[in-house]
Amino acid sequence: MNLISQLFLHLDHTLPLVFSLYGNGVVAFLFVIIFCETGLVFLPFLPGDSLLFASGVLAAGSSLSVWVLWGVLAVAALLGDSLNYTLGRFFGLKLLTHTKWVKKSSLEKAKQYFDTKGKKAIILARFIPLFRTFVPFIAGISHMSYRRFSFYNMAGGIIWTGIFLLSGYFFADIPFVKAHFPIVILVIMGISMVPPALDFIKAWAQRKKS
Repeated sequence: MNLISQLFLHLDHTLPLVFSLYGNGVVAFLFVIIFCETGLVFLPFLPGDSLLFASGVLAAGSSLSVWVLWGVLAVAALLGDSLNYTLGRFFGLKLLTHTKWVKKSSLEKAKQYFDTKGKKAIILARFIPLFRTFVPFIAGISHMSYRRFSFYNMAGGIIWTGIFLLSGYFFADIPFVKAHFPIVILVIMGISMVPPALDFIKAWAQRKKS
């Protein structure tokens, strides 16, 4: 446990070292994590936002091209959402009936968000943990046109990965970020959890009133 905490506290040094040792294996690992978070409806808890930011910092501290990394991770996000849409369209109702891994309450919130925001939800949900995993699944269950879904999926995937990845890349040289990198990652994770936390508080308050 102490080793893990030390690795986390010195991510600004360990990330470039890991890349120098394992090279393309690290890129493949990042691809898999982004793909799984966006593509598998029962894995909504993976840290996509903070991982993208950390990947940008990694690119800034190594020979890895941030533009190549952006392309790779954008493809992972696009493929992930496409898989999630397909699962929802063809197996969604069966999965909801036979699995306990997916919370019905979370899916209902995602459905309300999708119904409220419409097609824009495919893009906007990218920036909200849990929703970015559930909304493509709901779009599939709703039999949204795949052609229409693909357009918003592509736009959302490119914008989401680009914002967090390039933020990490360009902020990597700021002394404060270098000195407090683990704290910055925790802050990003905390900020990304604000929207679902507010939704939870709102739902709890409504239940208490009723």
